[in-house]
Amino acid sequence: MNYKDEYKDFERRMKKTIEVLLEQFDSVRAGKANANVLNQISVDYYGTPTPIQQIASISTPDPRTLAIQPWDSSALKSIEKAILASELGINPTNDGRVIRLAFPQLTEERRKELVKQVRKYGEEGKVAVRNIRRDAMDKFKAMKKKSEITEDDMKNMEKDIQQLTDNYIKEVDDMTAKKEKELFAI
Repeated sequence: MNYKDEYKDFERRMKKTIEVLLEQFDSVRAGKANANVLNQISVDYYGTPTPIQQIASISTPDPRTLAIQPWDSSALKSIEKAILASELGINPTNDGRVIRLAFPQLTEERRKELVKQVRKYGEEGKVAVRNIRRDAMDKFKAMKKKSEITEDDMKNMEKDIQQLTDNYIKEVDDMTAKKEKELFAI
């Protein structure tokens, strides 16, 4: 495997970090109904942890409400229990056929907590990108030690990986700022 393939692999890993960060940001409850907040919740369905989306239809009848209607009504209690056990912070209302989640208006204090959570996710994303850079540098140093690459190749790769890292760190910062702004716009 040459260093161009290695570079593409490290770039793919950094892209994956951004995708994971987007999923985490989507799971932050921002005061309006968003089905993505349920992505992290699994329901014990006949002894198997199952994502809610696989056992129920999810709709938004109005901007502040999610309606969860399981295809198997016996799953209602399990879904309700899973939502209560999650860190969602919303009490579900069960009418025997549909579970409703009413999203309250965000308070200033809650917005600040959510911003802290978003910043934490952003910092974790930057750490992940930096760890990938470190792995790349270690890999390239090992290739240099085995004489698979020249000193010039090593310098060029270090420069390229640093540039890639800087670009992804900037993307994480931009995404974090955008999500923070979104939290205060609601």
